[in-house]
Amino acid sequence: MGEQTEFEEGQRAPNPGVYTEVGEARSFHTEIQHPKSIKMKKGDMFPETTNKNRKWKKVEKARVH
Repeated sequence: MGEQTEFEEGQRAPNPGVYTEVGEARSFHTEIQHPKSIKMKKGDMFPETTNKNRKWKKVEKARVH
């Protein structure tokens, strides 16, 4: 099994860094226009996302190619 890369509200950040919202469809056609970004420390709890279908993902891994 691999490392978890998407996180929901209430989960704890595994590593420090900047996390941003991603939508449920990972296509560039459905990118979020103005996603929330947050700076987290290891162990901080993730806050609510803008809508229930979104999750948090570390910025380095949130890009779509």
